[in-house]
Formats: sequence, structure tokens, C-alpha cells
Amino acid sequence: MPDTITLDMIRESIHSAALADALDGLGFRHQSPRLPIQPVTGCSKLVGRCKTTLWLEFAYEDPDSYEIELKAVDGCAPDDVMICAANGSVRAAVWGELLSTAARNAGCVGAIVDGAVRDVAQMTAMKFPVFSTGRSVYDAMHRIKAVDLDVDVDIADVRVQPGSIVIADIDGVVVVPKEVEEEAIRKAWNKVHDENRVRDEIAGGMKASEAWERYGIL
Repeated sequence: MPDTITLDMIRESIHSAALADALDGLGFRHQSPRLPIQPVTGCSKLVGRCKTTLWLEFAYEDPDSYEIELKAVDGCAPDDVMICAANGSVRAAVWGELLSTAARNAGCVGAIVDGAVRDVAQMTAMKFPVFSTGRSVYDAMHRIKAVDLDVDVDIADVRVQPGSIVIADIDGVVVVPKEVEEEAIRKAWNKVHDENRVRDEIAGGMKASEAWERYGIL
């Protein structure tokens, strides 16, 4: 095992299910929102550190609708993943092509949206990873806005802290609590490599029951 496991190494080797299993083993059994948060731009994996925003619907004219989301985007750092906690709202899109372009310029590597996005074709063409629960053609102005940033947010009762490691792939989204980050990542790394060995054994003819008895992995 390497002394340090970097985000690039996580991107290459660790998937969401292995990380969820590692967190289960550490007693953190509710780190993946039970929501259909799916990749929408053709990019099937996203790994980085959470840049959080909290969103609320409203029904009045507000010329400053974009104020906090623009601060969030401009405040991105390399390897940030924009987290838009909008409680599944489809009142309007909270993320699109222009925000993706600006966020990428600031170092952001993707977005996870508990709510609606738009400009999917354009974001797909830019190969910018976006995961969301919905889509909407409507602009956010006067409909929904970011009301806070860089704060703890909840997505389906999963607490997301600024700076926490997050993995999103086709199976789901997993957030790593900061207090167990190093241990969880190492356990997930070991599990992936152990699973690879067991897969090769089963492919070579070993019975599933024998693999379970010998390795305790299935």
C-alpha cells in the first residue's frame, strides 16, 4: 500500500461501493444519499472535495438572485466539487454551462446537484462531470437561489461538510466524514485490491462459497 493515497489515485482505483463498504466497517452506515443522483453529462465518475452551497426556492423578484452562487463559483479551488443542496427542487435549474465553465476555470472538477440542471448538451460537450436529480429549462432568476456557501448541508439526511472527500459514480454518491477520512480511504483501497484478487480467483473457477470462506469478500 502506498504511504499516501492522492485524489488522482482515488479517481483511478476506488469506486463508490467499496468506499461505502469501508465506511460501513467504521460504523458510518449512512454516507450515501438514497436519491437517484445520476451522471447527466456522459462522465461516469467524479472525485474531489466538497464546495457546498445551500439553495432555497422563492417567489418574488430579486435582482441579487445570483449573488451567492457567483461567490461560490469564483471561490472554487483545484479539486473542488460544487455541491448544490436544493432539496430536489425542479422549480428552476441551479447549474448550467456558464457556471460549469467559470467553475472549471477556478479549478472545480465537477458538480453534484440535489435539484435541477440545464444546458446538458453543452456541459456534455465540455466533458464537465455533473450529477443531478433532475433537469429544468427554467433560469434560476426570481425562482431559486443560493442562500449560503461553505457551510454544512444535508442531502437526503446525509451531512456534507465543506472540504470532505466525495465520490460519485454510476452506483451513487458517497461522502467521507473528515474524522475518518484517512482510515476510510485506506480501507477502501485495500478492499478494491482484495476484490480484484477474488474476482480473478472466481474467474479461474473458484466457487463463490469457497471465495467467501477463504477471503471473506463477495
